[in-house]
Amino acid sequence: MTMRTPLSRVRGLGSAKEGTDHFWKQRLTGVANVPLMIFFVFLIVSMVGADHATAAAIVASPFVAILLLLVIVSGLYHMRLGMQTIVEDYVSAEGAKIALLMANTFFCVAIGAACVFAVLKVSFGG
Repeated sequence: MTMRTPLSRVRGLGSAKEGTDHFWKQRLTGVANVPLMIFFVFLIVSMVGADHATAAAIVASPFVAILLLLVIVSGLYHMRLGMQTIVEDYVSAEGAKIALLMANTFFCVAIGAACVFAVLKVSFGG
């Protein structure tokens, strides 16, 4: 016998009141990363042996620059979600958990900002 109300069972929300939101975000970014990473690997392989000017010209293409920005954002968001799950599951000390979750977010934002800046700088000819 359960103490949950029928509405609570239908909604499927746990004690955090988030339900499966984190799960679905992780799966969505994972699915989005499949074609994006295929593009990224193809792009890197196609530029092997190219000089700097050729590589910069390829990245300066609007289509390539937009796809690279999507790779960066989706990949880093997926990484942040995955590391958050690992920290929440395996770190038991509350202070360390909070510090690691903050460090995870700051790291992803810093790396993301640097990568986006680099792509935009090359794309706009800076």
